[in-house]
Amino acid sequence: MSDASDQVSGVSELPLFPLAVVLFPGVPLPLHIFEPRYRQMLADIRAGNSFFGLSYFDTSLSERESPAVGSIGCVAKVTEAQSLPDGRANIFTVGVIRYRIDDYVAGSAPYLVARVSYFEDDLDDSETVLENSREVAQVFTRIARAVRTINDERANLPDIADTEPQRLSFLVAAALEVDTEVKQELLELRLTSERLRRLRDILVRAVSGYEERARVHQLAKGNGHSGKKIQID
Repeated sequence: MSDASDQVSGVSELPLFPLAVVLFPGVPLPLHIFEPRYRQMLADIRAGNSFFGLSYFDTSLSERESPAVGSIGCVAKVTEAQSLPDGRANIFTVGVIRYRIDDYVAGSAPYLVARVSYFEDDLDDSETVLENSREVAQVFTRIARAVRTINDERANLPDIADTEPQRLSFLVAAALEVDTEVKQELLELRLTSERLRRLRDILVRAVSGYEERARVHQLAKGNGHSGKKIQID
C-alpha cells in the first residue's frame, strides 16, 4: 500500500468542492474560499482530517448540478489556511490520491458529500515507462528552458531527469498549458506509460514553437545584432 493510500485509509466519504480546475496527486494548489457553504466545509474538515475532494466540474458546460456518479477527482489535503476578517480564507492544498464518485450521501451539510473509492495507476511495463519518462523529461526541460528565455528568467532549472515516472507525469500534466478537459483525461488514465505517452506527444508538438519564440526574443533583445539575418519569404 502506498503512502497516499495509507493517508485515506478508512475515509470512505468526502466533502466535495466542484471546481473548473484539475488537481493531480502530489501537486500543490492554492485556493480562495469565499462561498458560505465552502467556508463551512473548510471549518468542518479542519476539525477532522483536512481532506476534501476536488472534482473537475464546469457549470457553464454542464446541465447537471453536480459531478456525475462515476466521475474522477483528486483528494486535496489542506496544509495551510489563512482566515480573513470577513470570513473568507486563503488555503494551500496538495493533491493526495484519485477517487471515483460511487454515490452521494444525503445529509444536512450545505455542501456535497460523496461516497468514493480510491485508485492509483495499474502495474505497467517498466521499460516502456522509463523510456517514456526520459523522453517527457527531456522535451519538457527544453520547453521550460525556452519559457525562461522568453520571460528573461535567469534561475537554473531543476533537474527532473530522475523524478519517479508517475510523479513526473502528474507534475508535467499540471504544468501544461492545455484545455482543462485534456488535463481531466490525463488524470483519469490508469497507466503511467499511457499518460507519459500522451504528454510526450503534446510536448513534441509544442516544443519547436516555444524554442522559435525564445530565439526571436533573443534576437529582439539584441536589436537584431546577432550576426544572423532573418529571412522573410
